Amino acid sequence: MADVIIRPATEADLPAVSSVTVEAYRVDGYLDGTEDYAAVLADAASRFREAEVIVAADSGSGEVLGSVTVVRPGTPFAEISQQGELEFRMLSVTSRARGRGVGEALVRAVFDRARAAGVGRVVLSSSEKMLAAHRLYERLGFTRLPERDWAPLPGINLIAYASSVPR
Repeated sequence: MADVIIRPATEADLPAVSSVTVEAYRVDGYLDGTEDYAAVLADAASRFREAEVIVAADSGSGEVLGSVTVVRPGTPFAEISQQGELEFRMLSVTSRARGRGVGEALVRAVFDRARAAGVGRVVLSSSEKMLAAHRLYERLGFTRLPERDWAPLPGINLIAYASSVPR
C-alpha cells in the first residue's frame, strides 16, 4: 500500500470524492431503486462542511481512489453514533483500486481519528447487501450491533457494526 496516501480531503478533491462515491455504490448495484441516495452520495461538499472527509490518493498521480466520511454523534451526518463513539459513513473505493487495501487503510484512518479524539468505539451502518464490506469490517474487528439496525426507507435495511478502537 506504499502507493497510496491517506489524508484529509481538500476542497479540490470534492468533485473526485463525489464521483468515486457514486461510482462505487452504483457499480455494486447499491443504488438500484434509491436514486435519491445518489444525490446524497454526490454531495461531498456538504460532508466536507459538516463532517470530516478522508481520502486515499495515488501517491504518484494524486488521483482520489477512495474516501470515507467521519462523523461525530449529534451532527448532521450522524445516524447511529452515541456519546463516546465515532461513526463513519460512505466508505467507497473506485473499482480500479479495489483489492489494493484502500478500504482497509481508510477504516484504519477512522480508528486513528477516534484515538486522537479519545473515543473508544467506532460504529457504522451498512446495507444488508454489502457483503464484501461486511467481510472487511469483521476482519478489522467489528461485530454486529443488531439493536441499532434500522431502515431509512421501506425495503432499505441497514445493519449496524461496532468496534473498540485498537491501540
